[in-house]
Amino acid sequence: MSVEHPSDRLVDGYARGDTDLPADELWAVEAHLERCADCRGRLAGAAADVPAVTALLTAVRDGLEPALDRSTPAPRRRRRPTAWATPVMGPWLAMVIGVSVVAVLLDRTAGWTRGAPPVLLLAPALPLAGVAAAWSRGLDPAFELTAVTPRAGLSLLLRRTLTVLAVVLPVHLVAGLLTGVALAQWLLPSLALTATALALGSVIGVGRATAALGALWTAAVLAPAAALGRLFLLQPEHLPLWALTLAAATVVTLARRRAYTTPKSLR
Repeated sequence: MSVEHPSDRLVDGYARGDTDLPADELWAVEAHLERCADCRGRLAGAAADVPAVTALLTAVRDGLEPALDRSTPAPRRRRRPTAWATPVMGPWLAMVIGVSVVAVLLDRTAGWTRGAPPVLLLAPALPLAGVAAAWSRGLDPAFELTAVTPRAGLSLLLRRTLTVLAVVLPVHLVAGLLTGVALAQWLLPSLALTATALALGSVIGVGRATAALGALWTAAVLAPAAALGRLFLLQPEHLPLWALTLAAATVVTLARRRAYTTPKSLR
């Protein structure tokens, strides 16, 4: 396909800044120059013959060269692991660890759950607090900047969620060993709740999803255990249900991976 280049008259007039050029021709020359390297070369040659342009370029070069000579390369900064954690996650993770320690102490000293291990009641839901802090508009002061970066979305959310789990799960493992709670009995519900928060977060927002699941856990598990001493949804026979929930939530999260860059998931 042939391309029509501007005439020498138009290029020379554009270089001189002629005010007599019609607006449509001026626009056509500028649009052509953006995509044609040859005509930009023609423009540079024409501008070299214009004293005003030459004087301006010389003045700019003379003003910049001393500053460029004095400048030194900026020191290389260490890359902060912002893709894996945010500063606000620290206090929340410390709180989660503190609650886990309290749960162990309650298991040894108090009987408010009437025989239901506090570690078993709290461990599955505690990662939700860390996930909320990892992806929350209200808690992260740099959230607006992070949310518009190319790495934002499900990939960033998963990295930060894995950071939460990497900190919280070993603490709960130790707590379970100290209190005699079976690993699968709290680990599967913990992973299932976390995955459900991510899946539901693609619809109503991660912050709202964690709050809703936390309230549901309190009503369905904590309250009956405190009032009746009964473990709902945490008996060994319920583990296949938790495994199925984990698998379904994982599938939904991956299927809706593009939804984590929309305003709904940022609530």
